[in-house]
Amino acid sequence: MIKKMLFFLGLLALCSCGENDLPANCLRAFPVSLTTDLNNPQLINAQTPGGFADLVGGSKGILLFNINGTEFVAFDKRCPQNDCETPMTFEKGLVLKCACDASEYSVHFGGAPQTDGFECPAIAYKVSKLGSSIRISNF
Repeated sequence: MIKKMLFFLGLLALCSCGENDLPANCLRAFPVSLTTDLNNPQLINAQTPGGFADLVGGSKGILLFNINGTEFVAFDKRCPQNDCETPMTFEKGLVLKCACDASEYSVHFGGAPQTDGFECPAIAYKVSKLGSSIRISNF
């Protein structure tokens, strides 16, 4: 119940914040429109709740997460501070981490920074699921 509530609050926060609400130094989303099938062998790990897949797209790649079997979220792997050539990595506990500055971003809270002193969220993309088809976009 608590996980569902936290997820809902994270989605609400993500939906209520448009790109115009971001601080001036934050990166904006890159043009993305990607459609793929969950039956694709590349997405086998994303078929189960808590699973994820690493996809080509965005700026440094896209991480697709299966939240609960029916809900998915996706984030660009570019560090929000734009201070790192290395893509973000996914760590246990649904956290994205930048290697260059050790900043962390929560998957459950719409990419919100979890490290003091950081205000820019991870770049999130919209994910739509229809049958076994997944569409990742920012429009």
